[in-house]
Amino acid sequence: MKSVGIDGISIWSGKLSLDLANVFAPAVGENPDKYTKGLGLYTCSFPDVREDIVTMGANAAYKLMIAEGLDPSEIGRIDVATESSFDSSKPISTYISGCLEQVFGEEFRNVNKGERKFACIAGTQCIDDAHNWILSGRNEGKSALVIATDTALYERGNPGEATQGAGAVAMLISEDPSIMELSLKQGYSSVDETDFLKPNQQFPSVDGKRSVQVYLSLMRNALMNFEERSGKMNIEEFQFVPFHVPFPGMVRKAASLGYRYMTRGTPIENELEKLIGPKPEREKFSEDEKYTESIREYMKLLEGTEVYKKWYKHVIEPTVQISSKAGNWYTGSVHLARASSLLHAESEGLDLVDKKILVGSYGSGAQAEIHVETIKEGWEEKIKKMDIYSQLDSRRSLSFEEYEQIHDVHNYSKEIDLDELTNYKNEFICTGYGKMGENTYEFV
Repeated sequence: MKSVGIDGISIWSGKLSLDLANVFAPAVGENPDKYTKGLGLYTCSFPDVREDIVTMGANAAYKLMIAEGLDPSEIGRIDVATESSFDSSKPISTYISGCLEQVFGEEFRNVNKGERKFACIAGTQCIDDAHNWILSGRNEGKSALVIATDTALYERGNPGEATQGAGAVAMLISEDPSIMELSLKQGYSSVDETDFLKPNQQFPSVDGKRSVQVYLSLMRNALMNFEERSGKMNIEEFQFVPFHVPFPGMVRKAASLGYRYMTRGTPIENELEKLIGPKPEREKFSEDEKYTESIREYMKLLEGTEVYKKWYKHVIEPTVQISSKAGNWYTGSVHLARASSLLHAESEGLDLVDKKILVGSYGSGAQAEIHVETIKEGWEEKIKKMDIYSQLDSRRSLSFEEYEQIHDVHNYSKEIDLDELTNYKNEFICTGYGKMGENTYEFV
């Protein structure tokens, strides 16, 4: 069986940033702790005037091809995941390939291109598609480019406004990868839900409480489904557990529930029982409300134990470090979490070859997927090429007035004349519109 997986990663952040504690919170009359301690967010990225999902995706892909020394002839497939598309017919992958052709001087004429949509899980689905394409042999030795790119904006005044973000993650999926080998089995959970959706509209309609409930429920069911297919897992075998990160506070909830489930019937559960007592069992309660409250109290006790806090610090915390500064990138979110954990490991000098991570992807509407990845020889050199933290540090900080203007610039229903706030160099920019109303791009 071929070894297939992630052989390169490149990230492109929107060039602007909003300080949630010092700029956003005072302007909207909120306590900064609501964002920093509650949501786990400090800043979020925004696209400048001439940035959009195409420029961010193309810039991430361009950086990846340069870093890996790739020639267009080595690419046989380009798949783009986004839930921010502005074209209901022409896939964003064609816009991005057109950008790349300006620089590489070769056409991606014989490359299969597509666009995936299933909310935030679409990036993982693109990786699955590329994986299957290579395993089938239809790739004929070529690699796939998977690009997750989104501008995650909410309507002004929406409770989700503080979780906004913008950026792109480009990944090279190849045989004999040097970063991550993908597993053959996944666990799924999928239902028809209306927790978050955009019916013929740019900004999402969100049932916040319902969305949290569906996220946690489907993650748990996908984990159960994975174990049904692959056997009982040992939580201690995973170096990191990157989840989809709509905001880091959500991951805190998912992590503790996953930990509780995966430690059942293990020595860890016995140790926890000595510290906080047994987990509440449904059959011992006559009312759902009392059982739910008992579970809530048990989870608080669990999260306060030293054994759990140690696990969370080493396994979960590294996965949300980028997102806490970048915000929600929708389809790119879980892939930011993976990259965040590997960047942390490289900075700490950790030996990860042949270690495993457990990846939890989620998309509203709704579907969750769980799968395992194995870290491969050469991962450190590949990860060193990523410069996401220097990008985040170099973003231009927005005043609240500038934030309002930038939000209007990227609101499809408004026409705002605003000069760009940053300089463009060695990157793709949006230059306007063509004769058929299509967006046009060029490399600066």
